[in-house]
Parts: sequence; structure tokens; C-alpha cells
Amino acid sequence: VVLQNLLMCVILFYAVYYAVLGMGCMTLKVSELDVLAPFDFKTNPSWLNTNYKVLLVSTEVTYFVCGLLFVLVVEEWVWDYTISVTILHVAVIST
Repeated sequence: VVLQNLLMCVILFYAVYYAVLGMGCMTLKVSELDVLAPFDFKTNPSWLNTNYKVLLVSTEVTYFVCGLLFVLVVEEWVWDYTISVTILHVAVIST
């Protein structure tokens, strides 16, 4: 049950991330964002860089929305699943 809930949370996390990323690209008129954007840690952090702003806002909105949606999936121990998804995401980015 725990692994099933974790898998659902990971799928939900990336689904929300790509949805928010798509809306951010349309809003800020970014046409050249890579499909692997959630895994991009080499973007130059600058407020003048529109790609950086899209990635930053997408990440923040995704964590906020997923924190609320995880309650519907797991109903309890939400922070454990949120931290587990975060650790998994960082591990995937780091490799």
C-alpha cells in the first residue's frame, strides 16, 4: 500500500509539474523549453532569464498544489510522502 501510494504521488507530482510548466510557458511566452525541464539543474539562475523564472515558479506552484492533492491520495502521513517524492526527485536530478 505504501509503495502504491508513493507511485501515485510521484505520477501526480510530475503530471502537475508538466501542466504548470505548460501554463507557465504559455504565460511567459517561452517557446524553447526542453521536455526534460523538471530535471534541468544547469539553467543559469537569473531574474532576466525567462526559462529560469518558468522553472522556478513551476516548481513552487507544483509543490504547493501537490501538497494539497496528496491529501486526497494518501489521507494521512502527507509530509512523509511529500518528503519522499522530493528526495526521489532530487536523486533523479543528481544522476
